Amino acid sequence: MNYTQLQANVRSIAQTFARDRSARQLRRHLERSDFDQLREAGLPLVALPKDKGGLWTSVPESTRPICETLRILGRGDSSVALVCAMHPAVLSYWLTAPPELAERPLWRHQCQEIFSSVRDGHWWGTITSEPGSGGDITRSRTLATHGEEETSYFLTGQKHFGSGSGIMAFMVTTALPEGADLPEWFFVDLRDVAWDGTRGVTLTAEWDGHGMIATQSHSLAFDHFPATRMAWSHSLLPVAANAGGFIGCLFTSVIVGIIDAAIEAARKHIEPRELGAYEQTEWTRAQMETWLLNQAFEGMLRAIETGTDVRNEVLTGKTVIAELSEQVLTRLGRIIGGSTLGRRSPFGFWLNDVRALGFLRPPWPLAFQTLATSTGAK
Repeated sequence: MNYTQLQANVRSIAQTFARDRSARQLRRHLERSDFDQLREAGLPLVALPKDKGGLWTSVPESTRPICETLRILGRGDSSVALVCAMHPAVLSYWLTAPPELAERPLWRHQCQEIFSSVRDGHWWGTITSEPGSGGDITRSRTLATHGEEETSYFLTGQKHFGSGSGIMAFMVTTALPEGADLPEWFFVDLRDVAWDGTRGVTLTAEWDGHGMIATQSHSLAFDHFPATRMAWSHSLLPVAANAGGFIGCLFTSVIVGIIDAAIEAARKHIEPRELGAYEQTEWTRAQMETWLLNQAFEGMLRAIETGTDVRNEVLTGKTVIAELSEQVLTRLGRIIGGSTLGRRSPFGFWLNDVRALGFLRPPWPLAFQTLATSTGAK
């Protein structure tokens, strides 16, 4: 397996998804069969090291081909693509850790178990966000009480935006160990776990979002539920530093894929028509904004390829693309007309889907606060 083969496989699946777009965009749930197809296509291997049988080498080398793969998938099904993006995103916490950790037996053992789960075809996701945190991982109030083993804990607290709930076998999250000043990273095994509270997990709210409606980003409450702490202790902020730019590119690639699909669909819509002056202007502006959006995305990828800490550059590009993608979909709606407000049209769904980028890790307030701080604004 290589990236060329993987992208060919995913392109074929995405094209199949796209042919059923009108039905898929009405779904409020995920289909396990979609993820079975993508597993067979090799998509989980993007988060498995090459020496373990996967495709991962490093952030500078792997980001572009992984993002292109997710961009292709985003053209077919926005929700499925976003959930799939979580898999390499959270596994990057281990993939980008300092090499010297390999000298620690506990770390080697944990990595071996995690990578074995990926090789076995299990999907990884995240349920890190908490109500009232504003997307700030340092504000986690979920409590972690120590178990018998060094990395074994029990979590108690509220979590939401668990994208892929019910599909993802393992979920990465944060919690505050007793007596600690900062939260730590943990993961939970949710395979065959009921959500009725009998096993320590309760479904508190099903995802009913206006955008990304089929991601199953449910809210769950944990009550003394078993969890494993990341074997790299006190790593909350270092993990964010190592993986942040990579993760920002992953989420953004899905949105860029949606814009690809929207522009293609809009072109087919307007080709038979003679556009008036206003429509011509809006189409031209949409084309210009799409060009800028692609330049921003390319800038993010090139920044990552330098091998340095480029979190601010990636966050800038992500924020620019979040704004531009909304503008592009709005202009396309103005050109095509009121039919885009109907549920038989894909454009209204796409507009709400691209808006999700402005709410995703970090959400608008935290994103702009970070950018303002980085530029010295007070």
